[in-house]
Amino acid sequence: MNLSKRNTLTSMAVAALLSTGIQAHAQAQHEHKDAKIGATSVKTAQTGAALRDLWVGHVFWVRNVVLATSAGNAAAATAAESEVVANAKQIAAAIEPFYGKPASEKLFSLLAGHYGAVKQYLEATLANSKPRQEVAMKVLTDNAGELAAFLSGANPNLPLDTMRSLLLAHGGHHVQEIQQWHDKQYAEEAKTWESMKNHMYVIADALAGALAKQFPAKFQ
Repeated sequence: MNLSKRNTLTSMAVAALLSTGIQAHAQAQHEHKDAKIGATSVKTAQTGAALRDLWVGHVFWVRNVVLATSAGNAAAATAAESEVVANAKQIAAAIEPFYGKPASEKLFSLLAGHYGAVKQYLEATLANSKPRQEVAMKVLTDNAGELAAFLSGANPNLPLDTMRSLLLAHGGHHVQEIQQWHDKQYAEEAKTWESMKNHMYVIADALAGALAKQFPAKFQ
């Protein structure tokens, strides 16, 4: 398979992932606005801001891994990967006060699986291996479903289908970014980065709003 056809197939797969997230993105924004009708507690706002920072930190450090690995800078890639792991631990720790340590450890395991799939796709792309890319995409997609099931199972205010679509779109952003950087489409990658950040805000806000609904006493 030539490079042009391979890139076309990859683009189609990414587009499919991202398209599943468009409606979920809009629905999550709508639900978040509904949740904000009336007074929003200071604790809810603080939780939302903290979660936004954590989730944007995730895409920031993964992007650093992508750039450093693509440039062959092993030291920078290793440092960035350490931050990815530290960030995943922080995200997992954020739910411990609500759901306990076992749930926190489970979330960390799922986030590690998510990053592992992204790295697997990155390595496959650098090797120009379509079969390995397809395997990585399958792992990434399956992990999105597992993450969605975990989050929805913990909090009834996070609909399973909505969360799965949001997480699939998030995975699609990672894949798109990797492919664009590999193909030297730097201006396009910059736009993808902006979309990734905004998508993280939607996910973080949805999580914060769901926590406030499920544990109102903690947000008074």
